[in-house]
Amino acid sequence: MFLQQRAGLFRRLPRFLDRVLDHPALLRWVGARGVETSAVNLGDLTLSMLQGSAGFQRKEVQRLTDWLTRPPRPDLLLLTNILIAGCVPDLKAALQVPVAVTLQGDDLFLEELPPEVRSRAGELIRRLADHVDAFLVHSRFYADFMADYLGLDRAKFHCVPLGIDTSDFADARASTSSGPPDAPSRIGYLARLAPEKGLHVLVEAFLELKRRPGMGRVQLVIAGWRGKRHESYVQTQMATLRDAGWAADVTVLGTVDRAAKLQMLSRLDLFSVPTTFQEPKGLSVLEAMAAGVPVVQPAHGIFPELLAATGGGLLVPPNSPAALAAAWEQLLRDPEQRQSLGAAGRAAVAQKYGARVAADQTLAVLRNLLPP
Repeated sequence: MFLQQRAGLFRRLPRFLDRVLDHPALLRWVGARGVETSAVNLGDLTLSMLQGSAGFQRKEVQRLTDWLTRPPRPDLLLLTNILIAGCVPDLKAALQVPVAVTLQGDDLFLEELPPEVRSRAGELIRRLADHVDAFLVHSRFYADFMADYLGLDRAKFHCVPLGIDTSDFADARASTSSGPPDAPSRIGYLARLAPEKGLHVLVEAFLELKRRPGMGRVQLVIAGWRGKRHESYVQTQMATLRDAGWAADVTVLGTVDRAAKLQMLSRLDLFSVPTTFQEPKGLSVLEAMAAGVPVVQPAHGIFPELLAATGGGLLVPPNSPAALAAAWEQLLRDPEQRQSLGAAGRAAVAQKYGARVAADQTLAVLRNLLPP
């Protein structure tokens, strides 16, 4: 797809040569070189993809259409974001079935595009929206936001919960229950190490907390993917911790698999991902609550809805390290409140955000799009 954007030769290659370029082993090798999907460098590709069969990837649109029209033909199509929806007009014309699109952070990519490219992308998305029967989102906030941001019909938006598998989560408040009474308290962060996820806010709040009486032994556990384009940003945050003399109290785990994630959560007293942008999903916050860990989150994006529905934590003003540190201190000094918030969050996530619950509610929305 990328090479077709760059050179006309690849738009005319026969299928057997495309199979070589599409081979999983080759793609893994390329991916291991540190390639990132920065919108800054992908404006032309974004616009071409949104144009579908009128763009440089027309060969792929036709192949996808041919494949989907073979038996068994689908009753409905569901795309995972609007940025790959340029193929929808062709697919809908060929299949005559409803089309739904999940929106889950598309605006973050669009905001990184140059202004003129972003404006053109918005025009193309509005045209595509005429061919889309429903947009699925995970919060009322994001439905309102994206309808306004993209100029789409709000009536087409349907809220379905973001579901997680809670079967292997255990109550993670070890230090307030069975752990040693003198064990240091731990605050956790699990997200991309990036400015929009608020790593710098977390670091400043941690330094503020450590200056408060009785908080000197608190530890910080950081996990998440570290991309090359944010390397300088991450190094600056780590240097800030070192310069303050608290590097020994910070553990950086990097990217974690599920087992390591569960182990990390099992050792936490609090959890925060203080995003600076209005988060549409909050997956790691759900996971922390599923593990019984109380959360402290900024009062924007999905978080007010999420905590209102679960009772699993506290909200603080966005982009305020001082407010975040104050909420941490409040909960660290009150084990009973931590235990109450953690238990409430865990029970609510299992009841309202489990994978089966999310699947059933999503399926109900999709079924309503089908003819009787």
